[in-house]
Amino acid sequence: MTATEHAVELVHAAARAAADKLATDLLAFDVSEQLAITDAFLLASGDNDRQVKAIVDEIEDKLREIGSKPVRREGERDGRWVLIDYGEIVVHVQHSEEREFYALERLWRDCPIIELPAEVHGPAAADG
Repeated sequence: MTATEHAVELVHAAARAAADKLATDLLAFDVSEQLAITDAFLLASGDNDRQVKAIVDEIEDKLREIGSKPVRREGERDGRWVLIDYGEIVVHVQHSEEREFYALERLWRDCPIIELPAEVHGPAAADG
């Protein structure tokens, strides 16, 4: 089983929204084989609490425009790590320090990567 086409569309929309607010280190995993509760994870980082909140707000706005509302949202008060659960996808927006410390990408590294749209990566992706 792989992530549904709709889940991938949501991941792409969320990634574009995050990139619009200058999120870094965007990475998406197809976790449908490992988890029965969701199809995909999107990871994004912000440099400070204010940016994390701006990224979260933009993702919610853009996904609401295409008819998706979060089932649950956690961690917003601190602005260090916000989890937005859309059922089919879960978005983790983390402060850069939390992202480095918790290293979710290591936890899910055996899962297939979901290719993100080229415009999401911007010029920094060409370097790496």
